[in-house]
Amino acid sequence: MKKLVAYITTGFPDKNFTVDLALSLKEAGVDSLELGIPFSDPVADGPVIEAANLLALQNGFKIADLLEVSEKIAPEIDTLWMGYFNPFYHKGLDFFLTKAKEYGVSGFIIPDLPHEEGIAYRQMFDEKDIALIDFVAPTDSKERIADIVKDAKKFIYMVAYAGITGAEKSESLDSIISAVRENTDTPLYIGFGVNEKTAKEKAKGVDGVIVGSAFVKILLQEDLTNSQKIDNISTLARSIKELINE
Repeated sequence: MKKLVAYITTGFPDKNFTVDLALSLKEAGVDSLELGIPFSDPVADGPVIEAANLLALQNGFKIADLLEVSEKIAPEIDTLWMGYFNPFYHKGLDFFLTKAKEYGVSGFIIPDLPHEEGIAYRQMFDEKDIALIDFVAPTDSKERIADIVKDAKKFIYMVAYAGITGAEKSESLDSIISAVRENTDTPLYIGFGVNEKTAKEKAKGVDGVIVGSAFVKILLQEDLTNSQKIDNISTLARSIKELINE
């Protein structure tokens, strides 16, 4: 069974909604949830997720909201924190790791922390038994992929193309998949540009998909009530989970 990881923006439109959506996504078949930490300059994200980040910040998002949401949902669904390095650095990575351990958060995804720089923090993550998710991309050489994945934990995040999230682009990934498989048994998940149209094709040869912008687009639809947003996102998640496992 291929896995579905869902990204949602924490605290948008509010923290109680985030909890309700997370629990609904679990019922829809989502295996793991990325709680996105709103940040003013999300460099790897496209306009959809960037817009949700900015709206969450305008609505008064605080790190305390992330902690409160995580405490409620992490016992129910496998939860990761996805955020840029600045907020982690500003408040202290040890603070976040301690709280993650307390609440049962299983991993961190930090897209602007290169593997080579992340090595310095590995011991902190290992001591808490929390995964620091590694990225591989079409621009990586076989040698670099081998170095990145040799100690990978939980899953490896394969970027589907060079660029930002949510774009309708595709690149041949066969050589990357082969390079990963030659060096590790850690599951390989694909992200960037995964939606209902592309999920089945993108899931070929990998162990799961990561979906963000397709869900956040629905979050941004102002003509929907909150309950309609939850229903629509959950229906989409259920459909994608079925498509990748056909």
